[in-house]
Amino acid sequence: MHIQIDKLVRAKRRSIALIVERDGSLTVRAPRRATLQDIHDFIQEKTDWIIRSREKLKAIVQIPKKEYRDGERFPFLGQEYELRLVRPQRPALKFDGGFTLSASARERGEQAFIQWYKAQALTIFTERVTRYAAQHGFEPKQIKVNSAKTRWGSCTSTGTINFTWRLVMAPLDVIDYVVLHELAHLKIKNHSPRFWKLVESLCPDFKRHRKWLREHGEKLNL
Repeated sequence: MHIQIDKLVRAKRRSIALIVERDGSLTVRAPRRATLQDIHDFIQEKTDWIIRSREKLKAIVQIPKKEYRDGERFPFLGQEYELRLVRPQRPALKFDGGFTLSASARERGEQAFIQWYKAQALTIFTERVTRYAAQHGFEPKQIKVNSAKTRWGSCTSTGTINFTWRLVMAPLDVIDYVVLHELAHLKIKNHSPRFWKLVESLCPDFKRHRKWLREHGEKLNL
């Protein structure tokens, strides 16, 4: 069966990675030295996995986009909080046990929420990375927040750790698992059994947190 590559990204990496995007398209991340034949052979080996992944995506109930109306609920650190539209305020979006948004800013509600989530994410992720790095002897170079849609976190070859702002919607123990996962990549770049053994030593409950992300990750969005 022929599987089409929708996006091919060449990078400084050791192995080929396949990502089935939310729209069902296939992104391939490959080492610069990998030939097209190497890539297509790998895709053929993973054909069953690609098909299963696409079937799972079709089965997921589409979560309606937010409309930024009174009473809508938004997740933060594993809890959901109600939104109220209020008279003009600065900043347009505030949080104090619940969200308040200037009624006049409703049309740009998504932008206001993303900006707020990103600010919270950088503060919280920096604190958690700093704490666990000191506790376990890791030395990350930098912490960044991005808007990745298919990865909760990543670790570059230069020691920069990236997290998607969407992760700040998850419970803190799930965030900690992702933090420890990426810190572990500072020592072991791949996902070999040795890597998972290291993750388990840092986070004994990691399988439960991975399962939570698989089951609830689609809901961590606007």
